[in-house]
Amino acid sequence: MAKRDLYRNRDFIPDFDAIMAETEARSRAFADRSRVERNVRYGETPRQSFDLVFPPEPAPGAPLHMFIHGGYWRAGSKETHTLVAAPVVAAGGIAALVGYDLMPETRLAEIVAEVRAAARRLVDLAPEIGADPERFTVSGHSAGAHLASLLACRAPGDNLPPDLPKLRGMLLVSGIYDLSGIPGSFLKDEAGMRADEAQAWSPLAARHMPGPLRIITRGEHETAPFQDQAVALHGLLTREAQQAELRTEPGVNHLSIVFDLSDPQAALGQRLSALVATS
Repeated sequence: MAKRDLYRNRDFIPDFDAIMAETEARSRAFADRSRVERNVRYGETPRQSFDLVFPPEPAPGAPLHMFIHGGYWRAGSKETHTLVAAPVVAAGGIAALVGYDLMPETRLAEIVAEVRAAARRLVDLAPEIGADPERFTVSGHSAGAHLASLLACRAPGDNLPPDLPKLRGMLLVSGIYDLSGIPGSFLKDEAGMRADEAQAWSPLAARHMPGPLRIITRGEHETAPFQDQAVALHGLLTREAQQAELRTEPGVNHLSIVFDLSDPQAALGQRLSALVATS
């Protein structure tokens, strides 16, 4: 029997397609009953945009939160993750769901630059939309957690100190922080990540900036890379005397964890709401 690829989550989640469909359905339903402003551009391509989701009665100087979707850098969309805005608006915050161009057509360095540009654009836009730029937080799932982590560090691929926004905190969900296993994984052709890109943009090889609280979590039923790398990133941050919190979400896998993240009544959704509200 061939060895299963620990990065291929489909092999370990029997209802993979059903969860993906449910995530999209819940996102449509939440958008239908929310105030959403779609496709605010931060760059030149159609995917270089974000969707804004507002609370029913936003207070002046509301907190601002940015979410970055996953999909192994080669799939996924902001529209199918609108549901993640629910705990943000429940805390009185304005949520921004960010899109970005995808591999293999777009190289990883460009994607990192796009996400950083989106964050800077959001901070600049904050006063115009009724948000406080000093109350800026970010979260991401899977590859999105990887990209979110690079909003507060200087990676080996950064030849110069990066232009990063001031963050109050981040919630990193089921992230990949050591990319060295990706070029040889099932993603070899789908993402086309090169070994030099993996080395250049691995958060575990980066220098992390002081300041924001980093909350690192993963599902109880995730495979070893997601478990081990969460622990490793927390350990690195702790050794660097950074503010870091390590969690495990019980009973969930790499996909179903998004349901907990998007539920204001679930423990993880409550943690996101608290991060936003106290920023």
